[in-house]
Amino acid sequence: MSELPHLNASGEAHMVDIGAKPDSERVAVAEGWIVMAPDALGSLERGELKKGDALGTARIAGIMGAKRTADLIPLCHPLSLSRVEVTLTVDVDSSAVRCEASTATRGATGVEMEALTAVQVALLAVYDMCKALDRGMTIEGVRLIHKRGGRSGEWWR
Repeated sequence: MSELPHLNASGEAHMVDIGAKPDSERVAVAEGWIVMAPDALGSLERGELKKGDALGTARIAGIMGAKRTADLIPLCHPLSLSRVEVTLTVDVDSSAVRCEASTATRGATGVEMEALTAVQVALLAVYDMCKALDRGMTIEGVRLIHKRGGRSGEWWR
C-alpha cells in the first residue's frame, strides 16, 4: 500500500522490524533556534535569570530528551546511545539561542529522531527558564542537518 516503512500492507502504523538489518555506526546532527526579546536574551547571557543557569539546564534537558525519545515517539526503537552532545550558543545579532545536538550509536537503526528530540527539548527548557521575561519566544528552524550510517549512507542538508 505504501513505501513508508511504518505502514503495513493494510496501511496501519506499526514498528518496523529491524532484526535482520546489520549494525553500523550511526550519527545524526540536528539544529534549531529559540528567538526572544533582546532584553530576555541579555538576562540569559549575563546569568541573571531567577531560575538559574538556563543554558546548562537546557543542555542536560536535551541529553535527557535524546535518551527518552522512544518513550515520546510511539514507533521509535529504544536505542543504546553511545554519545549525545548538545551545544547552545547565544546569537546576539539574531536575538536567539542556537541549539545543535549530535547523537551516535552502533546499531540497526538511525539516531535522527534522537538528535531532533534533543534539540526540541533543550529549546523548550530555555523557554521554561526565560518565560517570565518573554512569553512571545518562538522555537523555529528545527531540522536535521546531517546523518551517516545504514543503507542510505551519508546525507547533508
